[in-house]
Amino acid sequence: MTENNKLIAIFEDQPVRRTWNAKEEKWYFSVVDIIGVLSQSSDPRNYWKVLKNRLNKEGSEVVTKCNQLKMIAPDGKMRETDAADVETIFRLVQSVPSPKAEPFKLWLAKVGYERMQETVDPELAVNRGRKTWQMMGRSQKWIEQRMMSVETRNKLTDYWSEHGIEKGQEFAKLTNIIHQEWSGLSVKTHKKIKNLTYHNLRDHMSEAEIIFTALAELSTRQISEKEKAEGYSQNEIAAKKGGQISGNARKALEDQTGKRVVNSENFLPNKKDPKQLK
Repeated sequence: MTENNKLIAIFEDQPVRRTWNAKEEKWYFSVVDIIGVLSQSSDPRNYWKVLKNRLNKEGSEVVTKCNQLKMIAPDGKMRETDAADVETIFRLVQSVPSPKAEPFKLWLAKVGYERMQETVDPELAVNRGRKTWQMMGRSQKWIEQRMMSVETRNKLTDYWSEHGIEKGQEFAKLTNIIHQEWSGLSVKTHKKIKNLTYHNLRDHMSEAEIIFTALAELSTRQISEKEKAEGYSQNEIAAKKGGQISGNARKALEDQTGKRVVNSENFLPNKKDPKQLK
C-alpha cells in the first residue's frame, strides 16, 4: 500500500481518515468522518459540534481526549481536525445511536491494529490493499497493474530515502516533477481534471496512466542508480530525465492512436455514467 492509501480506511464504501502516531504506535481517526458513518447526517460537522457540547456538559472525557491533528481535507490540503485513538472512538460510538454501531466497532478493532501487525508481516498490507480495491469494484487486471506500480514506486522511494532525500516535502516535489514530465500536468492539475479532492490520484488512474507513471518512476530510479545521484539536486535531474522518457513514450502512443492518455475518468461513486476504467 502507498502511504496515502494507508491514511484512508474504508468502512462500507465510506472513507475514514486516519494518521499513524509512530511514537505512541497507534492510529488516530477523524472524528467527523466517524460521526458521518454512524449518524448518516448530511452535515456531520454540525452533528459533532452539537454532540461535543452535550458531552462537555455531561463531563465526558471523550472530548478532552480528542486531539487536533492534520489530515487531508476535501480540498486536498492538510488541515487540522478533531481526531481520537481507538479507545476513545469506542467510547464515542456509545454516544451516537446508530444501527451501524456494532459492525463499526468490529471494523474499528480490526483496522486499529493493522499497522502493528503489518510491521511484523508486511504481506498483510499488500493483501489488505488488494482486498480494498476488490471491494471498490476494480477489475483483476487493474489491481495487478496497480500492485506492480506500488512495487515500482516503493523501490524509487527506498532509493530516495537512502540517498539524502527527506520524506515529505522533498518526496512530494520530486514526485510532482516526474509527473509533470511524463503527463504534462502537475499532480494537482491531474487530480482536478479527474474531479478528485482528498482521494489518491493513482487509485483513479486508467490502465495507461498507471503504466506510464510506473515507467517514469522505473526510469528515474535506474537513472539515479546509474548516475549515483545523491541529495535533492542530483535526484531532481534524474527525476526530469526519467519523467521525460515516459513522456516521450506517451506522446508516441497518442500520435499513433489519436487518443489522449491523461483523461477525466475516475472511480468516484454516484456518477451519471458509472462506466469503470478497464
